[in-house]
Amino acid sequence: MLEKVEGIIIKETPYGETSKIINVLTKEYGIIGIMCKGAMGIKSKLRSVTLKLTYGIFNIYYKKDKLSLLNSVDIINSLKNIKEDITLISYASYICDLVYQVIKNDNYETKIYDNCINSLLKLEEGLNPIVITNILEVKLLDYLGVGLNLTSCVSCGSKKNIVTLSSEKGGLICKDCYEGERIVPISLVKTINMYYLIDIKSISKISLKEDVIKEINYFISSFYEDYTGLYLKSKAFLKTIEKL
Repeated sequence: MLEKVEGIIIKETPYGETSKIINVLTKEYGIIGIMCKGAMGIKSKLRSVTLKLTYGIFNIYYKKDKLSLLNSVDIINSLKNIKEDITLISYASYICDLVYQVIKNDNYETKIYDNCINSLLKLEEGLNPIVITNILEVKLLDYLGVGLNLTSCVSCGSKKNIVTLSSEKGGLICKDCYEGERIVPISLVKTINMYYLIDIKSISKISLKEDVIKEINYFISSFYEDYTGLYLKSKAFLKTIEKL
């Protein structure tokens, strides 16, 4: 029976000469594999709607734990602005790759889907891609089992005389436990806490200073490297772009 499923393509793989398999992040089922017969054919009606970052309603013959079969796609948002900007495409690709890694370990919850889609829509609206991506990264840490300690010193538990936030040690460091770690302004801790709590969908503007954005991005990137064990090519490419 034909079923309508909301989702976004986060990965596509050629299959045979003219077909492909797409991995679609869906609101209801998490990530599902869908066979798209003939989708790579020049005249196929499925050709343009089976590309990565296609966001829409997928009309499929759903098969649990097996490849579903695609019938058609009704586009919800073409994400035109993202697809016309190499920088935005790079951030969007990283977001998709990161979410894929999180969910493939059976960590799916519908709010992961909501946060992913809302992040991409905010990129489409023109909001700062670094900030939006960092907010999503912070929200996904708990699913990776490496939540940040932003309430007390990670070494002794003290809530007094905090001097820095350490990516290497995974949280706050007090004066007595400080061992020469990079000094991160404590004022940034409040901003990172805000990243945890804010609803991405509700963000209409970003007023952070450029140096604050860069400092937080550096910290979160370092923390991911030290604690998640993830190495994504799309993240490495982002770092190259951010240096330009």
